[in-house]
Amino acid sequence: MTAVLRQISRLLPGLLILTLLLVGTAWLVLRGSLPQYDGTVDMTALTAPVTVERDALGSVTLRAQDRHDLVRALGYVHAQERFFEMDLMRRKAAGELAELFGPAALPADRKARMHRMRARASAILEGLPAIQRELLDVYRDGVNEGLDALMVRPFPYLLTRARPLAWRSEDSILVVKAMYFMLSGGDNRRELAFSTMHAALPEAAYRFLTAGGGAWDAPLFGTALEWPRLPSADELDLHKLDLGLMHDDEYSDDFLPGSNSFAVAGSLAAGAALIANDMHLVLRVPNIWFRTRLIYPNTRQTGLMNDIIGASLPGTPAIVVGSNRKIAWSFTNSYGDYADWVRVIHHPEDASRYRSATGWSSVTIQREILRARGGDDETLDVYETEWGPVLATDHDGTPLALAWAAHRPGAVNMELTLLEQAETVNEAITIAQNAGIPAQNFIVGDRDGRIAWTIAGRIPARTSGYDPTLPADWSKPDTGWNGWLMPTQYPLIVDPSERRLWTANARTVDGLLLDRLGDGGYDLGARAMQIRDGLREHDRFSPASMLAIQLDDRALFLARWKKFLELTLNRMEPAPWRTEMQQALLDWNGHASTDSVAYRLVRAFRQEVIDSVLSGFAAAIRRNDPNFVLPKLNQAEYVVWTLIEHRPQHLLPPVYAGWDDLFVSCAKRLAMRMQSLPGGIAERSWGERNTARIRHPLSRILPEFVANWLDMRKDALPGDIHMPRVQAPDFGASQRFAVAPGDEEHGYFEMPGGQSGHPLSPYYGSGHADWVAGKPTPFLPGPPRQTLRLHPVTHRATNAP
Repeated sequence: MTAVLRQISRLLPGLLILTLLLVGTAWLVLRGSLPQYDGTVDMTALTAPVTVERDALGSVTLRAQDRHDLVRALGYVHAQERFFEMDLMRRKAAGELAELFGPAALPADRKARMHRMRARASAILEGLPAIQRELLDVYRDGVNEGLDALMVRPFPYLLTRARPLAWRSEDSILVVKAMYFMLSGGDNRRELAFSTMHAALPEAAYRFLTAGGGAWDAPLFGTALEWPRLPSADELDLHKLDLGLMHDDEYSDDFLPGSNSFAVAGSLAAGAALIANDMHLVLRVPNIWFRTRLIYPNTRQTGLMNDIIGASLPGTPAIVVGSNRKIAWSFTNSYGDYADWVRVIHHPEDASRYRSATGWSSVTIQREILRARGGDDETLDVYETEWGPVLATDHDGTPLALAWAAHRPGAVNMELTLLEQAETVNEAITIAQNAGIPAQNFIVGDRDGRIAWTIAGRIPARTSGYDPTLPADWSKPDTGWNGWLMPTQYPLIVDPSERRLWTANARTVDGLLLDRLGDGGYDLGARAMQIRDGLREHDRFSPASMLAIQLDDRALFLARWKKFLELTLNRMEPAPWRTEMQQALLDWNGHASTDSVAYRLVRAFRQEVIDSVLSGFAAAIRRNDPNFVLPKLNQAEYVVWTLIEHRPQHLLPPVYAGWDDLFVSCAKRLAMRMQSLPGGIAERSWGERNTARIRHPLSRILPEFVANWLDMRKDALPGDIHMPRVQAPDFGASQRFAVAPGDEEHGYFEMPGGQSGHPLSPYYGSGHADWVAGKPTPFLPGPPRQTLRLHPVTHRATNAP
């Protein structure tokens, strides 16, 4: 042994001990940020003890003698389990991520800060009724006490080497604002693109591309819409296009943030109404929702207890969806039109003034300071009009201000918390229609068997003097918004004769009611139709019946595309790739199942055809705007299928010799792509494409072995977009439940991503495997495994390092 090796051998034990000490220290520090799950904690301002029970999944049951005590305890628990995720929600809405993550987050902050949501949240807070402000203050105090009670700050702050900032009452309003962003984007890109399309295309072509529905419609009011006629060759001839305008466009196939919700009346169930809901969102670890049960005295009847079970949203003191043993309720995104672009006409001699309905008004400049951790501060000037901030320009260069419901006073309130004590469908409807939340389809049922649907949230009251899907000049008389709709103007169905209700982000109404709600880009009706038809197939329902509909992954929507692909292949000259595709199609079972190669082929062929057909229209628009990209056209199925059926030569993209050439080229491109991968076409299952990527927010910046520890397993998942079982790698049902109020013992509640945000918690990823398998988890929490007792004291010291 050489001298060097002897020296290394003497050092190795010491290095090993040092490494173990470092790992052990890190482990102990990490454990120090775990929530406290049992024992007794002294808590300030409580009027009586509160118990916090956790079952095997970490579902939390709070028992209190006073509602404020309960809200304070809920804030405490939310902070201990989910403070980092709450922090991200408020920071995203306010444009303050760079204060935590540094300059890399500034682009996102610049975009969000243009909305000045913190200032708007503060103003909303001041305008809330005193009882609602007090509720938020109590929740705030509970959050901060829960954060301070941790021995070590939450583990993400250890990784980012930052300290969490205390919660403020306005931050709960920012969390609701974050939901506005999540559900509608905040940039109104679709209508901005519509304006460019409208300016570039003949009216008939524009209407053909942007119409609102067709044969797949399954509204609650009205019937399917008729698709507009094809534009004539005199109106639009794509063969006259410059080929240089043709791009290899990829039409957006993004998933709509949305949900399924449906209900049956008690006469079709066991006496009480039966409500089912699965809200579709981007999936993460931990999940956005927190399984919660609240038990406290009923203020209406002495001796009775309120018992509310469902999903709370950390950062707010409300149960979002669930049941209170008298009613059960659910939401889906309504996709009405709650944002408009306003053309800002500046004074010809003074750009600081613009024309309003009352004369010349001054633009207000709001100076926002963006702070970046480890970087320089930035100053951002936001130009505000009476309608909203100036955020874009129209196709002709005119500045555009965004009028968005989320900006308006009254957009957020705490009315939704009143559902905790509602006892009937009628009470719930009144509460929902006055709630300050993003406008949602609201389905509710009660233990007497009644069901109802309406819109929950605030809806702008528009004048009829303009097309709200295009930018308009609101300085003209009778153009714009006039406050909010009155509840009596809301669409409403109570006790439908069909005894069934369904919503799935598609159009729900027509006529005047559709004019009031508007078209904010609602989804194709195929999913809603499949749910509706599934409900019509049965006359008796149980929770298991509802789960079967939620897990329905039949590819009914793609059936005609499968036949069309077969016809296309049959018309072609023999080739090895054609034979391989035909062989793969033999495994078609009519489902989006993980082992199906046929499903993946048919789906990809449809998308290839859509991309190719729409590329011609996009090229026509690029004559006016060379950088134009088509927005998401949710009803594009009708555009493309109409062209498949009629095959007008003047609407064929000019790079193809004929329509058959287009279809064959699509099939061949698809085959070549799949053949280039290991194993060729035969190995391209849907499960390979649809494998879960449900990740922790920080795992992307961590070493792979740590990221794999934080993230959920990479499971192949059945389901897809145009069927009830909506599923993508990181998008899908953020929860699934079905429950009959008063019979919660037989309901179920599934949730991906787990209950706790701490990787050392026994509840990290809890319940995720059941969600993957579609296995029903009981709606009610199970027996308590751990119990924390919160006792009242007069004051408490802060001790988090």
